Amino acid sequence: MSTTVSEIIVDTLVQAGAKRCYGIVGDTINHLTDAMRRSPLDWVHVRHEEVGALAAGGESYLTGELSVCAGTCGPGSLHFVNGIFESHRNGAPVLLIASDIDRRERGLDFPQELDQRRIYEQCSVFCAEIAHAEQARRITAMAAQAALNKHGVAVVIVAGDMFKERAQDALPWAVHRTTPVTRPGDAELDRLAELIAEAERITVYAGIGARSGRDQAVALAGRLKAPLVHTTRAKEFLEHDNPHNVGMNGILGNKAGFQAVNDCDLLICLGTDFAYTQFYPDHAKIVQIDTEVTHLGRRSPIDLGLVGDVGATLDALMPRIAPKSDDTHLRKALDTYADDLKRRDKTTDEPDATLIHPQFVAATLDRLADGDAAFTADGGSPMVWLLRHIQANGKRSFLTSLLHGTMANAYPQAIGMALAQPGRQVIALSGDGGMTMLMGDLLTLVQESVPVKILVFNNGSLGFVEMEQRIEGLLDSYTELKNPDFSKMAEACGLFGARVEHADALEEAMHRWLAHDGPALLDVKVNRMELVMPPKVEASQVASTAIFGTKAILNGRADEFLTLLKNNFWR
Repeated sequence: MSTTVSEIIVDTLVQAGAKRCYGIVGDTINHLTDAMRRSPLDWVHVRHEEVGALAAGGESYLTGELSVCAGTCGPGSLHFVNGIFESHRNGAPVLLIASDIDRRERGLDFPQELDQRRIYEQCSVFCAEIAHAEQARRITAMAAQAALNKHGVAVVIVAGDMFKERAQDALPWAVHRTTPVTRPGDAELDRLAELIAEAERITVYAGIGARSGRDQAVALAGRLKAPLVHTTRAKEFLEHDNPHNVGMNGILGNKAGFQAVNDCDLLICLGTDFAYTQFYPDHAKIVQIDTEVTHLGRRSPIDLGLVGDVGATLDALMPRIAPKSDDTHLRKALDTYADDLKRRDKTTDEPDATLIHPQFVAATLDRLADGDAAFTADGGSPMVWLLRHIQANGKRSFLTSLLHGTMANAYPQAIGMALAQPGRQVIALSGDGGMTMLMGDLLTLVQESVPVKILVFNNGSLGFVEMEQRIEGLLDSYTELKNPDFSKMAEACGLFGARVEHADALEEAMHRWLAHDGPALLDVKVNRMELVMPPKVEASQVASTAIFGTKAILNGRADEFLTLLKNNFWR
């Protein structure tokens, strides 16, 4: 008995564990969506395809399971591109069905014709076209298998007329999941043990690749009396219940994390591909353990590179190393970290009821949100407030755009997270720039009954860009935003909406917003003149900011410069 290609694709996706598909119906995918209508696969009707890709990525990042999005030919599929890049770089197993024009029109510059493969090969672990109906199940299964096992996006290209083709579908192609365990050879582990024995000040630096080896990483730090520094993406699982934690490294990090990395004589990097060379130590020996050989030494020169899973590698290493007794390096880092936390808590004290600092907003949310809430944040300053002021506890989840650095990712990703785990509190920290970029899908929250809670940090500007310009010694230009009252806009779309303009009204409004049974938006007017302070302020940054001040005064904007100083340095 023959079956249509559409039905084969949908059945294969269901067998692979997919629960829903995000997209906009029409044109070349009508037969595909009709097959979905008759299947257990739910269709999530978004208003912009980029939101669909971000939502699918949010779902898959949270669950580790396959999610799907599908687009019509030409602009329909192209609108997915940024969300696909974001999801792929996050390691989310998403499968995109990118439809194409009918085969008989190819090569003739037909309307909406484009080369899908050339576009998607650069942001996928698998990209192939179903060229014959008999390939439908095999290629779809291979795509799902690649997405799930290689942890990235897979793309299946299908011509519009191919969806209607019929195939015998006799062979039982299936999706296989594997859990390989790899570790370095004995000689390599012996060499690492020698480096550890020779070192006096060891720091462990762990990233997202250490997720499955979390306990082993903490145990290693304990045996070596080493501070454990984590990347921003590893905050979720390394910040809590970790007596060796001293925070984060990098521009969004803290002083203790920065110093622990720079003051060591041996840095052991576990599952991290942290990209910024200037935050690696200049004089220490560096060891890097990663599952990808191409990651070894690509960010900073290293003395030893090992390929292996963090957990398995450390299990094999621990019997080879003797416990360290000198905890001077660790104590120094922990003392600095305690000071960092005191300074952080001080910045969240609200001194003026008429001025709302974003740190205070994030700290209030941290206190009022559920203990197992899932958080997303837009690229830019909302991401900073989440990473610095929302605390991990082993139950909370965090997703930010740290690798792709996109705007408007937060509440679209939250859509997929909320659909994947109904009943869990899902909160999106959005900037006003990000919100206004993709705010049409507020309607999706209502139409699909997705109870996402959106917190808008409304400072009337592209705040992170403004900060970048000032640190470069430039006058901030073209960053101002003329915003609506987001709470009224939300209400017009059918959401709960509330607005806060004074700090003393924040807590009560946040209680009502979080308690609302359904999608809700809280619009908070926060201070525009806010700096994101790095863990170490360089002399060049001070000089550049002084240049900004001089230019501001000469251009009649002295009040802005004085406000910047008052809100950030005179508090």
